[in-house]
Amino acid sequence: MTANDAPPKKKKLSGTPLRFASAIPLVLVILWLLFYGPKWAFQAFTLLAIAIASRELIAMTTPESKFAQLAGMVMSVGFASLIFFANHVPHAMTAGCIGLAIATLIVSLIAPEPIDNGARRALALLGTPIYVGATLATAALLHGKADGAKWMVVTMMMAFFSDTGAYFAGRAFGKRKLSPKLSPKKTIEGAIGGLVAATLGVVGMAHFAIESFPVEHAIALGIIGAALGQAGDLLESLLKRSCGVKDSGNIMPGHGGLLDRVDALIFTGSFTWLYVEFLLPR
Repeated sequence: MTANDAPPKKKKLSGTPLRFASAIPLVLVILWLLFYGPKWAFQAFTLLAIAIASRELIAMTTPESKFAQLAGMVMSVGFASLIFFANHVPHAMTAGCIGLAIATLIVSLIAPEPIDNGARRALALLGTPIYVGATLATAALLHGKADGAKWMVVTMMMAFFSDTGAYFAGRAFGKRKLSPKLSPKKTIEGAIGGLVAATLGVVGMAHFAIESFPVEHAIALGIIGAALGQAGDLLESLLKRSCGVKDSGNIMPGHGGLLDRVDALIFTGSFTWLYVEFLLPR
């Protein structure tokens, strides 16, 4: 090496390796909360996630109004809290939906400018508490069930295995585009690989971890849940493209925003809760 030669630069993690590396600490925290932490701690963690993800969605759809972003976040956390703590109170959900409509009315009239974006802003305020708050709230409801921590692992496995299986199957076999306008890199072959990987993961949990979980149910849950998760990923791609943004935020290196990470979990978690609440007991 001569005096003019610069020392070689260290390569930085990027892409998929960076995503895995940055996700490990968060996954460990979540697993601790699921299996060892008190129930209220996981509820608080869920509310924090809802606050962040809803703030990202409102900021993405209504960047012109900081007041609407704050209001949408508060409305989402409030609606999720109602689902946590008043889930069995008669007419609680009806009152909550009416409350969302009234809150949207008040916020829209207090800060109507710019009027050209008023309809989009009002719909974002009304929809975000349902799309983010209500769906992610099912994670805390699911955690409160018998074997709740294991069911949450099933939910996360469906989202993670589907995403990972789709990535590797797409790289190895992908030829036909799944949705070129929404996500040009996704392929039909990758989507099938993701469904297979997620289903195998859920069947493994049914066999080794949850005694009351029939294998045939696991196959159906894995296929339908993973398909909903993939559709949720495409839905968020549609929202981002319509808003002209690449990521919902930048909270995690290599991942973008939190909403980018939970777009599939929103639907895998909701569907798993529906299964455990209504189908499994029968």
